[in-house]
Amino acid sequence: MNALIIGNGGREHALAWKISQSPLVNKIYVAPGNAGTELDSIIENINITDIDLLIEFAINKNIDLTIVGPEVPLSKGIVNKFIENDLYIFGPTFQAAQLESSKDFSKKFMKKHGIPTADYATFTDAKLAHNYIEQKGSPIVIKADGLAAGKGVVVAMTDEEAHNAINLMLSDNQFGDAGARIVIEEFLQGEEASFIVICDGETVLPLASSQDHKRLFDNDMGPNTGGMGAYSPAPIVTPEIHKKIMSEVILPTIAGMKKDGIKFTGFLYAGLMIDKRNKIKTLEFNCRMGDPETQPILFRLKSDLFKILYDASMSKLEGHNIKWENNSAITIVMAAKNYPNQPRINDEIIGLHSTNQDTYVFHAGTTLINSKILTSGGRVLGITAKGKTLEEAKNKAYQLTNNIYFDGAQYRNDIGKKAFK
Repeated sequence: MNALIIGNGGREHALAWKISQSPLVNKIYVAPGNAGTELDSIIENINITDIDLLIEFAINKNIDLTIVGPEVPLSKGIVNKFIENDLYIFGPTFQAAQLESSKDFSKKFMKKHGIPTADYATFTDAKLAHNYIEQKGSPIVIKADGLAAGKGVVVAMTDEEAHNAINLMLSDNQFGDAGARIVIEEFLQGEEASFIVICDGETVLPLASSQDHKRLFDNDMGPNTGGMGAYSPAPIVTPEIHKKIMSEVILPTIAGMKKDGIKFTGFLYAGLMIDKRNKIKTLEFNCRMGDPETQPILFRLKSDLFKILYDASMSKLEGHNIKWENNSAITIVMAAKNYPNQPRINDEIIGLHSTNQDTYVFHAGTTLINSKILTSGGRVLGITAKGKTLEEAKNKAYQLTNNIYFDGAQYRNDIGKKAFK
């Protein structure tokens, strides 16, 4: 069978890498892919991003299943258009993807269906937003309503930071249309976890838990990013918490979508805050796998991912079970100089080769030019390792990270630290 994966980041490299292990798959195309996917013999990059051209390609190449990695194509209705052309595709429709593409839609949905989340208010008028901050005070969270590549969230610890964030989004138009409307939320305390499931509209299949690290610097300091590292499983998600997440967040979301006349097929990612009393609140929904959470999760997966997603695309997920390696995995993100603001590109990457079977380098912002691998984006590499314990996995990952070099490389040194408490 032939598979097509949409995207060019570390998540898409990990998906292609895992799907290439399926005995059902003969050929994998990645659109547009990166240097990591280009170097794999079973994978072929195709330089197509236009949805109509991707449909034409899928028809001509007899693609049996298309898997959508990033959020932007989902927000543009790629799933609807593939289905209209009788093509199997795994991902939510435009209507369902609004859970991610509009923070306002998501918050209204959660309030309507009783899904626990932070109190909030939505604004398009800067003056009214400033007045709200003066009433509520800080700390407080300001979010761009639309898609902003993981960077449209400001956790303001002071009133000044909150007012500056409002000006940045509503007055200065820093995020364009994505920031023309903002959501202001109460600040929640606790520990974050990422919980991702596969859904076919009816049946829900949970993946292993994980924890992301959004801030650029150690000890959760600095600006928000798309994610600087992740590990799986997350000790904070105990069997009791797992059960609560499913019953209070995941299942009501799928049922609520159905009640609203929307069938949710695809990955559903819930970003959660778990407080000291084990109360859960939903920070956000994503309608695709997280990046970098995908890398450590799939590094532990024993089951045939392609078979699961293929059946899910046909609403035949019932009866599937997922098998996991009894270990831990971790991913350290190496980012480019000046990330997340204006990352520098075209720096040569050296030292990528590893002979350790417990480690793998997933490419994100890379390109292959004249046999040299160069940086081409903000988050460049996801150095991934597994071990019997998270400590062992972490040591392997950092050992490999320290052997890789490109000018201006930056990465956190404390990925996984919270799990060692």
